This record gives sequence, C-alpha cells and structure tokens, in this order.
Amino acid sequence: MQDWLAAQARVRRRRGVLRQAIPRTAGRAVLDLASNDYLGLAADPRLQAAGIAAVERYGTGARASRVVTGTQPVHEELEAALCALTGQPAALAFSSGYTANLGILTALGGPGTLILADEHIHASLIDAARLSRSPVGMFPHADLDTLAKLLAARTQPRAVVVIESIYSVLGDAADLAATAALCAGHDALLVVDEAHGIGVAGAGRGAVHAAGLAGAGHVAVTATLSKALGAQGGAVLGSAALREHLVNTARTFIFDTGLAPCSAAAAAEACRIIAAEPDRVAAVGRNAALLAAGCGIEQAAGAVQPVPVGPAQRAAELAARLEEAGVLAGCFRPPSVPDGISRLRLTARADLAPEQLRWATGLLRSLLSPTEAAAWATT
Repeated sequence: MQDWLAAQARVRRRRGVLRQAIPRTAGRAVLDLASNDYLGLAADPRLQAAGIAAVERYGTGARASRVVTGTQPVHEELEAALCALTGQPAALAFSSGYTANLGILTALGGPGTLILADEHIHASLIDAARLSRSPVGMFPHADLDTLAKLLAARTQPRAVVVIESIYSVLGDAADLAATAALCAGHDALLVVDEAHGIGVAGAGRGAVHAAGLAGAGHVAVTATLSKALGAQGGAVLGSAALREHLVNTARTFIFDTGLAPCSAAAAAEACRIIAAEPDRVAAVGRNAALLAAGCGIEQAAGAVQPVPVGPAQRAAELAARLEEAGVLAGCFRPPSVPDGISRLRLTARADLAPEQLRWATGLLRSLLSPTEAAAWATT
C-alpha cells in the first residue's frame, strides 16, 4: 500500500494536479479572489455576534442527531429564515451542503426512481446518485432535448432531474423555467442545487425564486450555507411533505450530529442581511463585470468568473505566481474539470473595491505569454 500511495503522489505531481491544504499565513496582505465568501459576510461582526450568542446559549455543538436531542430552537430559526429568504414553504438544515445533496437523492432514490443528471453537476450530487440505488442517466450539459427523450423513455414510476442553477466551472446559468416545465410535463421532480445562486441571483433570493418557481411542488432546492451566507452547513428546501420524508429517511440527517448552533445562528443572520441589503448583492454583479472586463472574457452568470487556461500545469503555475504577488486565485484542474480545460477561478466578492480588481486582473494579464494573451484577446 505504501508503494502504491507514493506512486500515486508522483503521478499527481507529474500531471500538475497535486492539491494541498495549506494554512494561510496570518497577517500577510493578500487579495482573496479564491474563496466562496461572495457577500463578504464570513467576517461580518453581525454574524460573529450571532454565532457567539448561540455558543453562549446552546454550547459549541448540537450534541446529538436532530431526531434525538440535537434539534435546538436555533435550527428552527435558521430554517424559518431560509424559507423567508427563498420563498420556499419548508426547509431542513444539514451539517453541510454535501450531506444535504447526499440526503435528498438517497432518500428519494431506489430501483423505482430514475435519476437524470446534468453532466456538470457537483461531485456531491454525483456521489449521491451513485449511492441512491437508482438507475442513473447523465445528459449533456444543458441539453434539454436529450433530457426530454430520456424522460419520455423512462419505465420507472418516479423520476428526479438534477441540475445546478449556476455552474461554477463554465459560469453559465440553467434555463430553470424550461427545465421545470419539462419536468412537470413528465411528472418528474426537479432538484436544483443553488450553491452558487442563493445570495447572488434573484436579488439574493436565488435563481429558483427569480424564475417564479419558489413553492412549486415539483421543484426542490439544495443549498450550502458556506458560500454567500458566510457560515457552515447545508439545507434542502421544498414542500412540507418532502421535509417530513427527509426527516424520516435521509441517512445524512438521521445519523449525523446536528449543525453546530453557532453556524446555524450565523447563517440565519446572513439570510436577514441579504434581504435587508440589496446593494450588497448588486455589488457582486458589478464586481463580476469588472473582473470579466479586466480579463477580457465574457461575464459569467454568478460570482465566480472562470478564466480558461488549458493545461493543468499552466493553471497551477499561474495561480502560484499570482499568490507570490499577493493575489489568491482558485484553480480548477482535473478531476474538477476534464483534461485540457483547466481554469483559474476568480471570485467577485461584494466587499472588494474596483481598484483592487483592476490591479489583480492587470497582474494576471502581465503573467501571460504572448500566445496566451493573443488567445485571450479572441475569447
């Protein structure tokens, strides 16, 4: 086993896909364009105060599963705040967005449920589909014609279609209205991962709300609380019947310790801030436009502006050189993306100043080779 582990590490280094969990040096001045803190709420004093108050009242952990003794009033407060923000009738909080996605698909899956998923969905949803015991079909990204054919040909009594509202790899947005209409016509449940939508799209209420689908019985939403909401945890939002089913059947809810009270309180406060401060959400769009213009790329739908690079090694090199100069940039490499289409991931956070973004994009362009600069000019 040790020889195999060493060989696998050598392969990762050679391919330029080695990942490391490195703590950032405290006090070092860097411009963070890599994190998911889209609204700049993770260090907001109001979220900190809400989290501290929850720790003082409930302790540092939930102590047990939510179905034993782990449900605290702060969990109900969070679920009510999520419903108020998104317009959904019911919500159920999980310990992470990953466990929320695992929970809903495994609870709805089985031999009688066909799961059809967009090929660009997040790894957590792919894992969930694999664990669901369902027959699973992947359709080409955003290809509703193929999806319609797969739905029409199904033999299972139930079907679940899985997409994201905003895809962070390509930065495009799903056609939610058309997809939901297609699902309604085939008696299928549409599950929309709003990890990159809530807090960003639809004045912060999410792309599903913006499409007029909030509360639709054939549409369910999954979300993370660790991106725009600046906290930790995840949630499933939809009908009261769906929530009741998950409480009784979702293994990642039943057999997991409840979300820490401090995270629940912070996320609930973030929901209230998003609703009360629309300009904070609008600032994400303005900064996304500045980033895209500075890089010479088409503006993506959400906060993340993906910059195409190509080889994984080159993407890693550019990210390292940017960090040396004081800019943190995300790096999409295999297995997050297929070989040959690696990307830098620049986040248009609401709390960044225009001059910071212009400096960062100018720095990035100065690191390009003449060939790369010419290619970007035609992007």
